[in-house]
Amino acid sequence: MKPKRLSRSVIYENPWVNLYVDKVQFPDGRIIDKHHLLDFEKEAVAILIENSSNQILLVNVYRYATNTIEWEIPAGGIDKGESVIKAAEREALEETGYKTDNHKQIYTYYPMNGISNKVYHIVHCKADKKIQNFDKNEIKESKWCNKEEIESMIKEKTINGGFALTSLLLYLQNTN
Repeated sequence: MKPKRLSRSVIYENPWVNLYVDKVQFPDGRIIDKHHLLDFEKEAVAILIENSSNQILLVNVYRYATNTIEWEIPAGGIDKGESVIKAAEREALEETGYKTDNHKQIYTYYPMNGISNKVYHIVHCKADKKIQNFDKNEIKESKWCNKEEIESMIKEKTINGGFALTSLLLYLQNTN
């Protein structure tokens, strides 16, 4: 058995995120009257772009919610009807200017599965060639980093975003 929604109150809805308060019955019969749920209609994808020198492309991203500029990997939402791989190709091009190939989905997870249904996918690919500029409204700059530089940035807490951190730790685990 799984938990069962008995009722729902809508607190807020928009195309990016919805907030609901559900009345939920758990398998043992216990009822939680106010279980808050962040509902995301779109899944998201992060892209580990690797070059021929085995470096990963990081992007410096403006983050309004935390009032920071963070080193991350390219990432974004998956549009309705778009596959994970097509979204990865599109986001890589938008945020880095690079055409990419040899895409492989390496992981899927729920980052906040206690209160949210958000789904994150991680895709690894190879950089082909730079064919355009990146979106300067989203990205400040980009840089190629080797494994040791990424390990150092994680140790120094220079990489703080959960999507990038999870993706890079999985990448490092598979390169050791």
